[in-house]
Amino acid sequence: MAERLTPGTVAPDFTLKNAEGKDVSLSDFRGRNTIVYFYPAASTPACAKQACDFRDSLASLQAAGYEVVGISPDPVKDLAKFVAEEALTFPLLSDEGHAVADAYAAWGEKKNYGRTYMGLIRSTIVVDPDGKVAVAQYNIRATGHVAKLRRDLKLDK
Repeated sequence: MAERLTPGTVAPDFTLKNAEGKDVSLSDFRGRNTIVYFYPAASTPACAKQACDFRDSLASLQAAGYEVVGISPDPVKDLAKFVAEEALTFPLLSDEGHAVADAYAAWGEKKNYGRTYMGLIRSTIVVDPDGKVAVAQYNIRATGHVAKLRRDLKLDK
């Protein structure tokens, strides 16, 4: 498992397929602040809540200079279904082998109902226009996360 990212470190670059099967790279967002959030599974209640929160906040985030990208270990076809179900308006990327989640320390040991297993750790990394980590948050809650992130980024006045 990779060491958790910290502000000031260079964000690992990546290229993954989006819901349409097209390549999207972190470098495509160079020059802009980019919120990269990792979520466990498309079309599940908590992940849908979080994705819809980002969707509903997207215009104000973009007005403040932030783009949003979601990454999960789901295959492209599941992402396409999720995008359609929730009318999502930002890219969702497929990290089936969880290599990007590994590089971002968003893949690791989890505990649920007394069971320990390896899985995706709900995480959000904000990458600045120069490709460096500005904010790194791990083990976040799906509900209320976007509001907390907006406060942390001082976007709510």
